[in-house]
Amino acid sequence: MQKTNIKHHIISIANDLFYSNGYNATGINEIVAKSNIAKATLYHHFKSKEAICIAYLEMRHQSFMKPLTSFVRSKPLGKPQLLAIFDFLRNLYRQGDFYGCWAQKILGELSSKDKKIHAVIQRQKKELLLFLGEIVGDNIAHISIAETEKISGGLYLLYESAITESHLHQNDWPIHLAKSIAPSLFVESRLKQ
Repeated sequence: MQKTNIKHHIISIANDLFYSNGYNATGINEIVAKSNIAKATLYHHFKSKEAICIAYLEMRHQSFMKPLTSFVRSKPLGKPQLLAIFDFLRNLYRQGDFYGCWAQKILGELSSKDKKIHAVIQRQKKELLLFLGEIVGDNIAHISIAETEKISGGLYLLYESAITESHLHQNDWPIHLAKSIAPSLFVESRLKQ
């Protein structure tokens, strides 16, 4: 296997283990065994479990943001684009093997010493929040920065709670409820068509 393929293979195995079993419950030896590689090979590509986790978070975030952006932008302007994040989340939920937000799962297991991983998760969540701000700005006419921040922040909080609660209850009703609450954040008469 080529060097980049081995690295990707290790991240892919860690992805499955971290997402389904948790970060703390997954040991290096398990990643090595499931990857069918030598421990030295793993350490050649990653200096630590923390480095594997950061690569995992980066992979998950990229594989989330690209399709999310395409999905939202494919919807008509106005309410469909503003609420598309909830439709996207519902589709993720329905694919099966849904364990909630990968970043929130890792965050819940971190100690105060895990500053690098915490910073990666925080940066990724800010990127999602900024994306929602762009969508709000693109779809609501004559909107101030403060209004944009309020609406995009509200959408973000509804999304974050919907993903967590859908995993907790093993049901998609939190996603539907969040989507039904979201329009109360914006005045529909100002929506772009």
